Amino acid sequence: MSAAGAPSLIALHGITKTYGSGQAAFQALEGIDLTVEAGEFVAVMGPSGSGKSTAMNIIGCLDVPTSGQYLFQGIHVEDLARNERALLRRHSLGFVFQGFNLLARTSAQENVELPLLYRRAEAPIRHAAAKAALARVGLAGWEHHTPAELSGGQQQRVAIARAIVTNPAVLLADEPTGNLDTKRGHETMALLEQLNREQGITVIMVTHEADMAAYARRIVSFVDGRVARDERRQAPACS
Repeated sequence: MSAAGAPSLIALHGITKTYGSGQAAFQALEGIDLTVEAGEFVAVMGPSGSGKSTAMNIIGCLDVPTSGQYLFQGIHVEDLARNERALLRRHSLGFVFQGFNLLARTSAQENVELPLLYRRAEAPIRHAAAKAALARVGLAGWEHHTPAELSGGQQQRVAIARAIVTNPAVLLADEPTGNLDTKRGHETMALLEQLNREQGITVIMVTHEADMAAYARRIVSFVDGRVARDERRQAPACS
């Protein structure tokens, strides 16, 4: 529960996830308890197989827990039907991936408009929102360039613009700097930190890189399907 008494933005209670059955069963999550308040910037770390990606998939409504409760703004997500989870994902969550996932022959603006197209927003609304989102990530004037005409860092900025064009409650970033060199990686992290700090966008990010996690105000470490450490800071180490 948040300080004001309203429900936490995200609350996981006793979340487990088992893949397979019988002797082949694998316990990916073993009773996760985790809350995230609106406006936080959380980095999720841990070795391969620790459960961090499974937890992110559950938070992102891409997977469902085997047991436990997942509340999003007080709504029990584990009780929602598949189409209801899809609506929650479409209207409340934005995703940024390691591989950018941009349409190769489509302009930056058209890539950013895609989530609004799925919402059946009218063309003038889509165009204005996409242009504004690109400006927010520092790409004003690059609207008509295709991914092949952009650097890796610029492509990731387009992906971030696409994720925030719908004004989601949460931005979920899965290894957002994994395909970038160190300089472009820090530029991307500085942008995420700025969006969090100046615009209040809640960010939850999976990363293997400690120097990238240092931009967050909170680092949650997973080990063997459990939360092993939850460290909070007054300000990011890189500020």
